[in-house]
Amino acid sequence: MHIQVVLFDGFDPLDVIAPYEVLYAGGSATGGAVTVELVTAEGPREVISGTGGLTLRAVGALDLERADMLVVPGASGRVGEPGEAPEEPEEEAGVGERTQDELIPVLLGRTLTTELPALLKQAMGDPDITVATVCGGSLVLAMAGLLEGRHATTHHMGLDMLDATGAHAVRARVVDDGDLITGAGVTSGLDLGLYLLEREVGPRVAHAVEELFSHERRGTVWRAQGPTPTAL
Repeated sequence: MHIQVVLFDGFDPLDVIAPYEVLYAGGSATGGAVTVELVTAEGPREVISGTGGLTLRAVGALDLERADMLVVPGASGRVGEPGEAPEEPEEEAGVGERTQDELIPVLLGRTLTTELPALLKQAMGDPDITVATVCGGSLVLAMAGLLEGRHATTHHMGLDMLDATGAHAVRARVVDDGDLITGAGVTSGLDLGLYLLEREVGPRVAHAVEELFSHERRGTVWRAQGPTPTAL
C-alpha cells in the first residue's frame, strides 16, 4: 500500500508529521508493505508550513497511478504570500486565537487556485483510492465541493463550516465513511494513522506501532452503522 501525504503552502506540520511517522513505522513493521512519501500537486519542492517558517521537502508529485491512499493535512499560521514565512501572531491576549479562527479558511482556500482540487476530485471518484484527512484537510475537500452528503469531521472550530458545505459533520476523533477517513484536531493525526494501519494492514501491526510510540489511540471510530442512539 503506497500512501502520499499531500503538502501545500501553509500546511500544519503536526497534521503531516504525526500520520507520516505512524505510517512509516507501519512500513517498517510490515517489511515494506506500507510505503509513504511527501508530495505536492506541483511536484518535488520545498514547502513552507504555517508554523514559524518550518519547511518540509516534497519528494514527488501527487500521482493517482501510484497512490493507494492520500492524506491531506490542514493549515496553520497567518496569511502571507504563498511560499513565504508567515508573520508571528500578535502578542495581545486573545488576538492570536481570533485571527487563527478567521485566517485558517483563507489559507485552506488558497488550495482552490492550485491543481490540488482537480486531483482530489479524481481521487474521490476512484474506487481504488482512499482519501484521508487531518484537521482542516477535510475543509479543503469540502471547499472544493467534494464532501456533500458525506460523513466527516474536522477541528472543532471548523465543524459548523464543514456542515455548511453540505457534509454531515460528526463530532468524533476519527470518522470512517468508507473510502473517506477524516480526523479531527491536530493531534488526531496520530490516531488517524493508527486506525489506517489497523484497517488496512491489521490490528497487530497497529498495536506494535502504538507500543513503539507509547501512545494509545483515543476515542471510538465513528461509522454510519448500527442503531441510531436515543438522546442521552
